[in-house]
Amino acid sequence: MVITPVTSITFEDYLTYDDGTDFHYELVDGKLELMNPPTIEHFLIVDFLDTALKAEIKRCNFTWLCFRESGVRTGRNKSRLTDLCVVTLEQARELLNASAVFESPPLLIVEVVSPESVKWDYRYKRSEYAALEVPEYWIVDPLKAKISVLLLEDGFYEETVFTATQQIVSRTFPELNIAVEEVLNAGNLG
Repeated sequence: MVITPVTSITFEDYLTYDDGTDFHYELVDGKLELMNPPTIEHFLIVDFLDTALKAEIKRCNFTWLCFRESGVRTGRNKSRLTDLCVVTLEQARELLNASAVFESPPLLIVEVVSPESVKWDYRYKRSEYAALEVPEYWIVDPLKAKISVLLLEDGFYEETVFTATQQIVSRTFPELNIAVEEVLNAGNLG
């Protein structure tokens, strides 16, 4: 049995933390928070979006990269693991031989909601990403069959909700042509 340490650790310690397991942790106010393994639906949706965003980056010839499960430092002793994040080539170069925890804001972060992450994705991460000045944040919610696109305006997110056959409208990817149902249907095996 693995026991998560209850003592506070610094962000610097978090970057090199290894408990000898394959568990993933976020750092929240100096405490390690164990992340539950995602569902197959979650994996499939993330895979679909990862493929779509990488194709759009390539098609538009952007010098950006899309990463799964990279970290984003959101406070002094806080770091979140994103489902997807899009960063510039320069941001990635800075971390080439270091832990993939970005300290500057990614261009876009995508989180897929699961039953145990509702409060985290809608409340905590939303405020932390806004404070970090992440310009665009998507909350993909298969539980409520919607995608919320949050755009940073004057330090706060303005939210637009898309459902069913509506096309996702993105400031980061203005020519992206994907409907909500395509994203959510990617989570089905049938």
